[in-house]
Amino acid sequence: MSVKLNTRHVGDVTVIDVSGRITLGEGSSAMRHEMLSLTTSGTKKILLNLGDVSYIDSSGIGELVDGLTSVAKVGGTMKLLNPTKRVKDLLRMTNLNTIFEVHEDEAHAVRSFE
Repeated sequence: MSVKLNTRHVGDVTVIDVSGRITLGEGSSAMRHEMLSLTTSGTKKILLNLGDVSYIDSSGIGELVDGLTSVAKVGGTMKLLNPTKRVKDLLRMTNLNTIFEVHEDEAHAVRSFE
């Protein structure tokens, strides 16, 4: 299964529910396209819900970093919600856990943007 993205809004925060695999090819392309679309439309508060991500490879990790960079360039913030154990482990191994703000509770994550 490739990646599926569902974008919704909670107040002024855009939540992207991600499910499936974020891998080289279709998965990372979908993420890149969604982030570009949001940042060019002026979205500045993005919460990436990774609770249903079954697999992520180095290309997928790269897309998370690119997304963070893209949002920062327009003066915005991207945070992660509910990363799976695999994603947490990869963030820790790459020291990206020091760069990404990670939340386990959606309501708390949304409030953290204020």
